[in-house]
This record gives sequence, C-alpha cells and structure tokens, in this order.
Amino acid sequence: MTAIQKFRELHQQQDPLLIGNVWDVQSAKVYEKLGYQAVATSSSAVAFTLGYEDGENMSFDEYFYIIERILKSISIPLSVDLEGGYGKTADEIVLNISRLAKAGVVGINIEESVIIDGNRKLLSIHDFYEKLNAVILKLKEQNIEIFVNVRIDPFLLGVENATEETIQRIKIIEKAEADGIFVPCITDVQDIECVINGSKLPFSVMCMPELPDFKTLKRLGVKRISSGNFLNGYIYGQLETALKAIGEAESFSPIFKI
Repeated sequence: MTAIQKFRELHQQQDPLLIGNVWDVQSAKVYEKLGYQAVATSSSAVAFTLGYEDGENMSFDEYFYIIERILKSISIPLSVDLEGGYGKTADEIVLNISRLAKAGVVGINIEESVIIDGNRKLLSIHDFYEKLNAVILKLKEQNIEIFVNVRIDPFLLGVENATEETIQRIKIIEKAEADGIFVPCITDVQDIECVINGSKLPFSVMCMPELPDFKTLKRLGVKRISSGNFLNGYIYGQLETALKAIGEAESFSPIFKI
C-alpha cells in the first residue's frame, strides 16, 4: 500500500482522523512520537515562523524548504496546507502540487477564498469551480496522485446563511471530483449534521472553542479533525508566560518547576 492509499483509508476509518498541524520538524516529530497517524502543515503557523503574515506572503520556495525538512524527518504521512495554491493560474498551482507529490506529500488543502488588499473574500461559486476543476483535470492528465481536500469558508467569514452557502459549494466540489471537504469554524451540531448529510465526501472540521468533543463528532460522521494554528499560538503564549515568570523571579527556576 502506498502512502497516499494509506492516507485515503485514514479518511474512511470509523474513528475520525485526528491530524496534527505542524510548522517545523520539531513539532512534526512530537506528533509522530505520540502516535498520530498523519500530520499536516499549518500555512499560517509556518508563515509566522518565517516572519510573515498569513495569506501566501511567504514564497512557495521558502514553504517548500520547510516541507522537505519535515518529510525527511518523519515517517508518517504529511499533507500540506496550500492556501489558494501559490499560483495565479491552474498551471502554476499544478506545478506546485507536482513538486509536493514528487517530494512525498500525500495530500493538500486548497481553499476557495482569496485575500485582496488584506481582506479575505469568497470567490463566486462559478469562479471557484472553474479554478478547482481546471486544477483537478490537469492533475489527472499528468497522473499526479494526491488527496485534494477543499476548504469552504462561509462559516470562517461569517456569511449570511452559511449552512446553505456551504452546501451549494459542496456540490461544485463533488462535481470537480475532489477527495474531501473542510469547513473551518463550523461548530453547531445541527449545522455539522446538515452539511454532512449534504455531502458524500469525507468531512473535516477544525479546532474551535465551541467545537463538540471527538465522540460527538464521530457520531455525526466527521472524518477528520485538525487544530489549525491554535496549538502554535498556545505554545508561544506559554513561552511568553514563562519569560515573564523568569523576569519576575530574576531566575530561571520557574521553568524547572513541575
């Protein structure tokens, strides 16, 4: 069984795939040590690590270097958050995906919203279908096998009638023959149930304060759960707390206390 086949099967198992979101080798190795079945990059966490804001501000080459280092350091499957694709055309996006696949990446997340003048906006259903369909067709033409997980953003952006809008967008994703659906910021049990019932593809959610527990998500039919960049933020929040404690104590003793 290839790594990609294994990754596909992880989206069909009874228990949801709890995927570890990483930003460097060190974070990826922690997840592997603790027995996680797969990891995925958080593009925003990688960007912050390199001194950029989120939204494709780092170059793809910079991103690819981090991805390669992670791949060479772990043995579990790695998926990559590709944001909008790091390219203006389908050919540019597919070239990036080709590089990832050749390096050993098993999946990508690609999102339907774009950042314009610092603001994130949804592409129209038509425009996103044209983009996604062109990318997937070219991947097939070039025999590039990779799990394409598509992020839908109505809940993230707080649009009106987010559930209905999400279901409409799911239809074009299925029509383009993507492999999975990811809806960040959806947390209400009825919303999750409604959206899952409107889709045949494996459904992913992201860590949020109001997100139901894993047992409930399993019952609802969720197949993948991610943490986004929240653990990265939590860890650096803990670092700030530790540094304040060192300053107040005028000693390193606080970081050695259990």
